[in-house]
Amino acid sequence: MTQSCVARVTAAYRRIAGADRPEVWITLRPEADVLAEATALDARLAAGEPLPLAGVLVAVKDNIDVAGLPTTAACPAFAYTPEADAPAVRRLLDAGAVVLGKTNLDQFATGLVGTRSPYGPVRNALRPEKISGGSSSGSAVAVALGIADIALGTDTAGSGRVPAALNGIVGIKPTLGLVPTTGVVPAARSYDAVTVFARTLTEAQPAVGVMTGPDEGDPRSRAWPDDVRLAAPSRPRIAVPREEDLAPLSDGGRAAFAAAVKQVEAAGATTAVVDVSPLLLAARLLYDGALVAERYAAVGEFIADNPSAADPTVAGIILGAAGLPAHALAADQERLDRYRAMARRALSGYDALLLPTTTGHPDIAEVLADPVAVNSRLGTYTNFVNLLDMAAVAVPAGEADGSPFGVSVVTRAFEDQPALDIAALLTGEQAPEPLPGCGVDLAVFGAHLTGQPLNHQLTDSGARYAGEVTTTAAYRLTALGTTPPKPGLVRVGPGGGAPIGGERWTLSPAALGHFLAALPAPMSLGRVELAEGRWVLGFQCDPDSAAGGTDITEHGGWRAYLESAGEAATG
Repeated sequence: MTQSCVARVTAAYRRIAGADRPEVWITLRPEADVLAEATALDARLAAGEPLPLAGVLVAVKDNIDVAGLPTTAACPAFAYTPEADAPAVRRLLDAGAVVLGKTNLDQFATGLVGTRSPYGPVRNALRPEKISGGSSSGSAVAVALGIADIALGTDTAGSGRVPAALNGIVGIKPTLGLVPTTGVVPAARSYDAVTVFARTLTEAQPAVGVMTGPDEGDPRSRAWPDDVRLAAPSRPRIAVPREEDLAPLSDGGRAAFAAAVKQVEAAGATTAVVDVSPLLLAARLLYDGALVAERYAAVGEFIADNPSAADPTVAGIILGAAGLPAHALAADQERLDRYRAMARRALSGYDALLLPTTTGHPDIAEVLADPVAVNSRLGTYTNFVNLLDMAAVAVPAGEADGSPFGVSVVTRAFEDQPALDIAALLTGEQAPEPLPGCGVDLAVFGAHLTGQPLNHQLTDSGARYAGEVTTTAAYRLTALGTTPPKPGLVRVGPGGGAPIGGERWTLSPAALGHFLAALPAPMSLGRVELAEGRWVLGFQCDPDSAAGGTDITEHGGWRAYLESAGEAATG
């Protein structure tokens, strides 16, 4: 961070005044209060305190609790003032982030348009006559206007992705439960997710990582599984929809999507057309079926008791679920189970599904004239994701019809990091450190190196390349008579060998266990001392087997030895 926290806050409030978008905020904190926090953060940084998100400016959707600020869910009669932060917010604050205020939304997070609020429709950041997208409308616009570095939204049907697409920014919708929803006013508790908006993946990913982890207050919160994949393959396989599945798009939208497909192909991905109609059918269950009963369970009684306090469209959707019979909900839950199985079959063998994020960019007037039908179209490619327990990353992908166009990388649950890696192919970013913090480092020195015959064992397990390494001078390297050819690394003591070059990979605990269980003789796993002064797990060889091989220590590594042997063979 080049600017002080105080300077960043001062600049943000200048941008707020210059933007003149009062509808973005429901509660904007006084500048003096935020500056006091920033001053304290600068002092903590000067004292050497590690604060990974120091000075990151955050806008929070006003259905997420921030201690001392009213939570309204865009319904003044519903408002309450929480004493505690939602864990997602508290974890950001503990990492040094600063909350600017609470943002406007479609009331009770019911909508994808950003117009269903007594605080006024939130205008698009780039085209004010157009909608911003909802329900996380204010959060997305606060980022798109350059006021907040990141913003928290929530996503049940696409509210963390549609506004990202329509405002030309990034939206990360994690696997359900990875970010706890304690302190979040529910929309449909089983399918709600806390999301992050930012201008880039590089800005968004650290915030998601900080917020991730179980919380006792959220019985649906989840931890990363031991077999989580930490990277997408270097040549990922990506499923794309059939032409008939793209029918809701305009000609310009289809052209923009085709360009995004070509871009990921040019970056090394392979694509194949699949039938995504089962996913699109599942999407309809969220509003057209009995699953909407979850919305009544969340706030239905309040709206029934306070009908004049609710937006008419929101009230119609939620109160319409009051009379749904329990057997209808059970039947739709069974249908959803079948759609999940169909989705698994359709996407088997693929690392991700690439879809348009939404179908178009309506004018505010168009939405006000037909609020339900327009809203439904916007969720065509987003509604199914949480219903089917999937993760998604929405990124900009050019323009269509004069507005920003976006695509989403959709993956299976807990495949969040592969989704981010594939999304980075579209944004041109270098993906940061892996999102899951449960990886184990493994040093490799031979046939598992990049480009060598066993490297696929690492990439197939979702291991992530973490850079080149060099051992201390306590090791010798021996060429073994194995198939495929591989070397053996042997520790001989300080000064008894030479520095040996290799690579560091990060993989899940389960993947490491599989490696260990399948490791053939004479190889073993043990601690290897690196020149940088730390020890990591690495492939080694027992001394007796190494003694029967050819000492190649002088080459300083396996690749250098192979190059030398190749030159000798052709010389």
